[in-house]
Amino acid sequence: MVRILVVDDSIIMRNIVKNTFAGLKIPFECFEADNGRAALRVLESNSVTIVFLDWNMPGMDGMEFLKTVRAIPQYKDLPIIMVTSERGKFSVIEALQNGATDYIVKPVQEKIFKEKVQEILVLARK
Repeated sequence: MVRILVVDDSIIMRNIVKNTFAGLKIPFECFEADNGRAALRVLESNSVTIVFLDWNMPGMDGMEFLKTVRAIPQYKDLPIIMVTSERGKFSVIEALQNGATDYIVKPVQEKIFKEKVQEILVLARK
């Protein structure tokens, strides 16, 4: 079973990501967090297959979470997809340089979401 963590301060966006993932028809369990600190607590107590991460959140934002998680050896290969409204070229580069596995710009396009997630899940199984 795939275990996803959706990190976004918007419950609407968390629901969009969950519902879009459900469209993949893959059995999954979902954890949610509304900022990076809460997401770290989820990771400490749960095994997660893939993280969907917003950039702009109060408390600990997505970039700070990304840098923190990538500094922890056990999470160096954890797939983390940024799902954010930050669409500038330099934002994408910054996220990828800091360890994001992939990047999806809001509003989420279902086809792109599914393609990226399926590719990551195939790679994760190898």
